[in-house]
Amino acid sequence: MAGTSDIEKAAGVLRAGGLVALPTETVYGLGANAEDPAAVSRIFQVKGRPPSHPLIVHIGGAEQLDDWVQEVPATARLLAEHFWPGPLTLVLRRGRRVPLEATGGLETVAVRVPDHPVALALLSAFGGGVTAPSANRFGSVSPTTADDVRAELGDAVGFVLDGGPCEVGVESTIVDATGEIPTILRPGGVTREDLEAVLGFPLAVPTSSGIRVPGQHPSHYAPRARVVLVEPEKVVAEAEQAQELGHRVGVFLPAALGGAEVKAHAVVQVPGSMAAYARGLYGFLRELDQRGCDLIVASLPAEEGLGLAIANRLRRAAGPRATEV
Repeated sequence: MAGTSDIEKAAGVLRAGGLVALPTETVYGLGANAEDPAAVSRIFQVKGRPPSHPLIVHIGGAEQLDDWVQEVPATARLLAEHFWPGPLTLVLRRGRRVPLEATGGLETVAVRVPDHPVALALLSAFGGGVTAPSANRFGSVSPTTADDVRAELGDAVGFVLDGGPCEVGVESTIVDATGEIPTILRPGGVTREDLEAVLGFPLAVPTSSGIRVPGQHPSHYAPRARVVLVEPEKVVAEAEQAQELGHRVGVFLPAALGGAEVKAHAVVQVPGSMAAYARGLYGFLRELDQRGCDLIVASLPAEEGLGLAIANRLRRAAGPRATEV
């Protein structure tokens, strides 16, 4: 676990315009000084990320929100009070401190307060906001350990803060809070049910939005292996058929199948707990890549609670031409 000297060194790298990989409760982020356009631009270069794809600005507490946005509707204030620090990102009107490089040219900005002691200590030591998308090449599997970051980005990162494995394991929920009626733009670590319980009314989860946010690219969170989505009861048959056709098949075996035998190259037993599944999802995808699979057969969980975020990530991993058999 990163100590005080590591955090001070990382803060110095940020002040000098460099990039720092930092742990959050969701995934590891690739951070830069949010007010330094040149440093922010380096994030896009290192990741190979399109410059039109917005970043999230991480701040040290809800009380700092007004420093980074133009206005905060009552519903946004309520959500910040209940879920920060935590895996919730609010999209609001951009304040003057935020350069357009960080917003993909938009007049809105995505902001959150991470719930990780190392990230919060870094934000405190640095004294400003940190833009931090996931610390991986654009479109690939997000990192949930410091080793994942080192393997993916190597020397392109000025300093890597090790905060241990990420507790949530999927990215934050992104909510458009620019108006009085919020909308979920990306399901994530705060569930729709939890948001609705606080707000007292249902929230929409549209398939597309006029506001660009992270994770909306047609192919995202993707391993090297091709991902095929099937109904749970078809996982075994689909995997064995693909294996017979010469593929090196990796299988996400649903918990309901209880350790059934599968003739495949590699098998991951999916946890019955959605929290455990979310925490392990990206690690499972990386494992099957590392074991040489060229095809991954998986099914979608029920789209409630964290299952909604998991299903979202699996669909993006499968890509725009994905079909659910």
